[in-house]
Amino acid sequence: MTSETIHLAQVPEWGQAPIYTTAPHPPEPSESEVQIRVKAAAIHRVVRSRASGKHYSAKLLPHVPGTDGTGVLRDGTPVFFNSMTPTGGAMAEVINLPKTNVKPLPEDADPLQVAASVNPGMSSWLALKTRTDGLKPGFTTLIMGVTSASGRLAVSFAKTLGAGKIIGVARNEAQMKEMSLDGFIVLKDKPEESDWAKIGEVDVILDYLYGAPTEALLKSLKPGKKIQYVQIGSLAGEVMSFPSGPLRSADITMRGSGPGAWSLKDLNEQLPSIIEAIVKCPEQKVKVEKLADIEKAWADTNTKERIVLVP
Repeated sequence: MTSETIHLAQVPEWGQAPIYTTAPHPPEPSESEVQIRVKAAAIHRVVRSRASGKHYSAKLLPHVPGTDGTGVLRDGTPVFFNSMTPTGGAMAEVINLPKTNVKPLPEDADPLQVAASVNPGMSSWLALKTRTDGLKPGFTTLIMGVTSASGRLAVSFAKTLGAGKIIGVARNEAQMKEMSLDGFIVLKDKPEESDWAKIGEVDVILDYLYGAPTEALLKSLKPGKKIQYVQIGSLAGEVMSFPSGPLRSADITMRGSGPGAWSLKDLNEQLPSIIEAIVKCPEQKVKVEKLADIEKAWADTNTKERIVLVP
């Protein structure tokens, strides 16, 4: 590599796996930008979705995958950065980004853990901070898909934000028994056969599943306390059939949480708190791969660990 080029991952056509290639070195950053030497960037679900060409936030080719990561500024300052822009991409040796998209890392932050955890963690943090109203200290949270990477972080983040009781929903009972939950519901093969009796205790639902499990949950709601439902992910399906009756018979407020439902300004304002929460929460499982091995790492879709790419 010469000083005029950098290595990076690149998607030449939508749906193709990224390749390891070279590109011109980014120009001098403008007054509103900083230049970052990337140290770690993870392969999140949204990273794969953007690379497929099916995500609304990525429309330009060639596409550099990656939505966020950690790195260092020219003066050596360690930072976290958000690169979820139409032209941005974390999986490059050097990138330019707006200053507003970059936050300093605390001294005790692990760059690999931060790169792996901000994306799955911010979903629950922003849901609770920007998509709910009037939650009182000690509120009860139900997390649909609690054994997922995002769901596990949601447990820690909900406690940080004042939850007094957390109920998990997932298929794996053994995993839920090992988690710091106050109760759990085992999701049956036929979701309507699951024991939804504990829903009556809940103030807010964070949903990473959607599909048939959420349909069964919502149909189980009974008149009673106010429930705030926040749709975040669709691990169990993109659509569901939902009759109107439960919306009239239960006091439920329904919102979504994602880019668009919250703004980039919301994200940038919350990032320092999210990073601080990651530093304090249990370490997440991480699998480290070289950026040069992007094709092998991309093909690894069976690992339970978050894949983090390093130079």
